[in-house]
Amino acid sequence: MAEQVAAMCDQLIKAVMVMMDAETNQIYRLEALKFCEEFKETSTLCVPCGLRLADKSQPAVVRHFGLQILEQVIKFRWNNMQQQEKVQLKECAMQLLATGTHSILEEESHVKDALSRIVVEMIKREWPQHWPDMLKEMESLSSQGAAQTELVMLILLRLAEDVITFQTLPSQRRRDIQQTLTQNMDSIFSFLLTILHINVEDYRKLAKAHCRVAVATLNTLAGYVDWVTLVHITSRNCQLLEMLCLLLSEPELQLEASECLLIALSRKGKLEERKPFMLLFNDVAIQYILSAAQSADGLVVERRYVFLKRLCQVLCALGFQLCSLVGPCSEVEVPPNLTKYTEALLAFTTHSSQFLKSCTVSTWASLFRHETLSKVPVVVEMALEYLKVSTTNLVRTGFPSKQDSPSCVYSRMDFDSDDDFNSFFSISFEVKLQISVLIFFPLVANSSTLKTFFLSPAKTAEGLCSLMSPSVLQWDALTVFMECVMHQIFKSMDEQLPIDQSMELLQGVLNYETRDPLILSCVLSNISALFPFVTHRPQFVPQVLYKLFKAVTFHIDLENKAPRSRAVKNVRRHACSAIIKICRDYPQFILPCFDMFYNHVKELFANEALLTFLEKCSQMEALVLISNQFKDFDKQKAFLDELTAPIITQWTSEEMTRFVLWDPVKFLSFVGADEVFTEQREERDTAGPNRGQLSFCLYAMLAVVKRARWPADLEEARAGGFVVGCTPAGAPIYRNPCAAQFLAFLPNLLALIRTQNSLFMPENVARLSETFSRAYDVMDGDKLVILGLPQPPLDIYDAPVHKSLLDRMQGFFNSLFENCFHILGNAGPALLQDFYTVESLAEGIIGSAFTSLDHVPDHRLRSMIHILRHLFKKLSEVISCPPEYHDSLLRPLLGPLFNYMQLNVKWQVINQRTSAVYEDCAVTQEMLEEQLVRLLTREVLDLLSKGCGGDCFAKKCALAEEDVMMESVQVASSPQPTEELSELGKCLMKHESVYMSLLTLSFTSLSWKDTTNCHRTASMVCWNLLRPVVAGNLLPEAVTWFYTSVLRALQVHGQHEACNTPLCNLAMLIYENLRPRYMELRAVMTQVPNISIDALDLYDQRLVDPNAQKAGEKKRRDQFKKLLAGTIGKALCQQFRKEVHIRNLPSLFKKPKPDKDIVETEQLGLAALFSPESNAL
Repeated sequence: MAEQVAAMCDQLIKAVMVMMDAETNQIYRLEALKFCEEFKETSTLCVPCGLRLADKSQPAVVRHFGLQILEQVIKFRWNNMQQQEKVQLKECAMQLLATGTHSILEEESHVKDALSRIVVEMIKREWPQHWPDMLKEMESLSSQGAAQTELVMLILLRLAEDVITFQTLPSQRRRDIQQTLTQNMDSIFSFLLTILHINVEDYRKLAKAHCRVAVATLNTLAGYVDWVTLVHITSRNCQLLEMLCLLLSEPELQLEASECLLIALSRKGKLEERKPFMLLFNDVAIQYILSAAQSADGLVVERRYVFLKRLCQVLCALGFQLCSLVGPCSEVEVPPNLTKYTEALLAFTTHSSQFLKSCTVSTWASLFRHETLSKVPVVVEMALEYLKVSTTNLVRTGFPSKQDSPSCVYSRMDFDSDDDFNSFFSISFEVKLQISVLIFFPLVANSSTLKTFFLSPAKTAEGLCSLMSPSVLQWDALTVFMECVMHQIFKSMDEQLPIDQSMELLQGVLNYETRDPLILSCVLSNISALFPFVTHRPQFVPQVLYKLFKAVTFHIDLENKAPRSRAVKNVRRHACSAIIKICRDYPQFILPCFDMFYNHVKELFANEALLTFLEKCSQMEALVLISNQFKDFDKQKAFLDELTAPIITQWTSEEMTRFVLWDPVKFLSFVGADEVFTEQREERDTAGPNRGQLSFCLYAMLAVVKRARWPADLEEARAGGFVVGCTPAGAPIYRNPCAAQFLAFLPNLLALIRTQNSLFMPENVARLSETFSRAYDVMDGDKLVILGLPQPPLDIYDAPVHKSLLDRMQGFFNSLFENCFHILGNAGPALLQDFYTVESLAEGIIGSAFTSLDHVPDHRLRSMIHILRHLFKKLSEVISCPPEYHDSLLRPLLGPLFNYMQLNVKWQVINQRTSAVYEDCAVTQEMLEEQLVRLLTREVLDLLSKGCGGDCFAKKCALAEEDVMMESVQVASSPQPTEELSELGKCLMKHESVYMSLLTLSFTSLSWKDTTNCHRTASMVCWNLLRPVVAGNLLPEAVTWFYTSVLRALQVHGQHEACNTPLCNLAMLIYENLRPRYMELRAVMTQVPNISIDALDLYDQRLVDPNAQKAGEKKRRDQFKKLLAGTIGKALCQQFRKEVHIRNLPSLFKKPKPDKDIVETEQLGLAALFSPESNAL
């Protein structure tokens, strides 16, 4: 036997060395690995070989493999071992702990970890029932030396992780071990604190080995502090917490001590139990924390920086406890050392690291908001100090790629790129500042801080600034600050608005002049932030408009009309957006300036070179918004007639009607897509004005349809002539002053939609010139959005924007297609009955939007569905839309739409692809197509849910989608689909072909490889569509198909708990409602792998027999889920995993209740109560 073991060990050692040798051929390495794995699986010599290989005379890799063998034996063979073998293996493992390792500083960490795992695996199977003295043995073992003590710490830590954190045990074993740990927690904590105290003292005597033990003890404490009762943490007058505070000054132990302290202070529980945490505000503890915080800015070392992060989080957690415990109704008083705490917190707020600064923001907000603490003089003083610090902290400095700030060094440790830094900076400050600034602004509203900062702008260096210029960074910080402050002022200070101070700031902004586009953009943002105050000083309106109009035509000296730099374009676009926002939010204050506004726009339009067509459309949109304040139908209609007359004339011209918009060949020629360009920059694009002309017409009509409205007040609408009648229910029927313009625009709009769809037909694609052969492809920017990839940074703001002719043509076709459907989608809610009573509207839309759909690419279909779903949603909800229009308008549109999608064919193509397509990890065309199909599917099913289920139904679908995004191991039960179909849904039910298309699409989509769609459809769509016909006479084949579709989805998505629950619920609803009439469902169930026929018979008996006792719903769900267990698919990572089985041990001994005869021992008066002669009643 010994010779056999020795020979096998020699072979194993050679195999391990072959595997670990970097020079080994891959074939030999695989053969060695196969030999080792077969040995672990089949050999009867595992235990003696494992012990022999684990001897400390062997190399570390061999010892580690030997310990792995022993762990494998315990995991997979323990249940089949004899008791004597178990005892022998346990004794050998304890011997290895005692003498089988080198000294603590020499031993490899992976060997220690493997050895501790062996012991923990035995504990999980035998303790406490069969190994009651385990803790005593561990305590005894720790007295043998530092190496053994460290191993004991590793064992206790891993035990807590497996039982509490990861929960890798069956519930009964986990409960037994956790209860025993809890019962012995006093002695465990006392043992840990003693070990920590002894080794810290020895470490201070320069014994490095004891430092390693102290670190292991702190890590073990961190594993227990997270879940033990707070009594153990705060016992002995918070001895543990005070010791942790003292260790913050020890360089080798401070990181582990701070992590343990953070876990303790982050605990929640009863306020009474957390009161001892206030002892950390005593002189000693808070002084150690303050000293560590104030020495934060020093040598930049990664371990030191991680410690500072933990210490900052400790301070924030301590602040959370402070705010929770101190209050008017609490016995806890404001700590006298609050000054030291706020100084420590301020030290991190002023630290060079942007991460540390951001961590403190929410804590300051809690202090400033607190009912009691916010009135303490210390906090009031700190509010002013924090305001000064914030004005500096908001400046975006510390980019990882730069060297111009002390923050850069820390940013390189926190962020991978400048983009990551930008994203973090925006979230941590712009969002959190809104929380905190509300608290302290009343304290500084009358101070000169803002005024000084705002009216003394940074000096601009010669030339134009870049995004990283100090001036731009300061202005950006100022803009963020002002936007947050002004927003919070109007939310919190309704009666005492600082109007005079704010108007003084606004005057300073209006007087400020700059030719730098980046700074001017910040100036415009500040004007928008301060404009709400203008409502109290209307005389400032003309000055504001003048400033904005000037920015609309902004250009840099000697700059040609085109191409303009990106920064200049952004300024002009920013000014246009600011004008629209002001006219949208405050139209009544702009109305007195309408004539001046309109005349200025006419002057701008007179010079073709001043504005682009998009800028012209934005001015028209602003004018329409102001015209809504006329509150006079005739006057507003006359204005819109005048405004849109050139557009309507151009759009309905003979050239457009007879040639361009109705003929694909002539359309391509008109826009120049059939021309060949060899030298794009030298050769003139003669068709460019034609494309601009078409785009201008569409953008202008979209602006009019989107913005023209009747007065919100019914009486004003009626007085202005906007109300033309009432519905039978008494609701008013409105008319829109832009109806005539839109109806004149509509025929050619539908013609253009039809023409665009036909452009994707092969014969028309062939007419594209070589230059524009990819004009219909997805644009590069859209590809990144679809695939969820970050956009590339745009650093060059001062360079002209040179787009290739192909990029321009792609952008033109994309915007043209989307704008057509945007106009159509906005027409419903804008024109109401004027739109949906148009003669043959359904036929017109079908003959245009739904033609050639077989050739329209998915990214175009997605845009169309996304926009049309709003149209259908509005049409199905508008109260003035009579139900008869559902049948004449909406049903004819939805039927062909769902038939045209052919989503099942698209998903079959995706399912047939192999993973080889994605081996190079590049953004391949296949990946893009798959994601587009996934997004298109969601859009279609969203349209279905909103059209058939109504708004409440759609909201629940949205919540279902959020649930699957937050999938976890424990998922709440899926909401039951109980919503009734909308009126439109009931209308669709009457048409069998449409209704069956919807049912087929919904149930087929369950097994497509999209968990979000599966969860959403199974939760809220399928049963709501199927339920209305359950009581009817369905074909047995149809019933079988519906049910097998759900089972097929369980096979595909069952491993995801978020999909598993709604699919099982859906299967149970179908089975319970249809099984009594359709025996075919039982035949399907008998084909489920590993199903218990007896359990199925019992379930069927209770279901079919009306006299059988019915189980509760939860119990029925659990029973049905067990029946379907065989059909639930497993994730790939779980399919070949070897199961670990841990047997339950006999229940822990419980003291029996005393055998007490209550009737014999207590006088209950029962005999007297029922006695015939009693008068008690």
